[in-house]
Amino acid sequence: MSANTVQNFEGTTVWKDAIELTVMVYEVTRKFPKDELLGMISQLRRASSSVSANLAEGYGRYGLKEKHQFYAIVYGSLLETKSFLLLAVRLKYIDDISMMVLLITLLQKQINSIKKSLR
Repeated sequence: MSANTVQNFEGTTVWKDAIELTVMVYEVTRKFPKDELLGMISQLRRASSSVSANLAEGYGRYGLKEKHQFYAIVYGSLLETKSFLLLAVRLKYIDDISMMVLLITLLQKQINSIKKSLR
């Protein structure tokens, strides 16, 4: 491997961006109503944290089919996160999700790029 090759998932930009999204979700959900603790708060946190976790697991897999499967899960978790954020705005739990939506869009592009590189 060359000196410029990332040798662990923690060194990838996509994983770092996924962690940033999860931190943002945890911060914003602290302001949600307490009756959402076992509902939307839990779902949003699990969906967003699933992104970085499945990126890490996919990174560690050797088979292309397995890698594609984990990256498909990542993509689905991104969409789930975005859907819950949009619902939270409609319910007036939060006002501005623009930075999180931008980060989700960036992550979607990064995942698509990874998937294309595996072909």
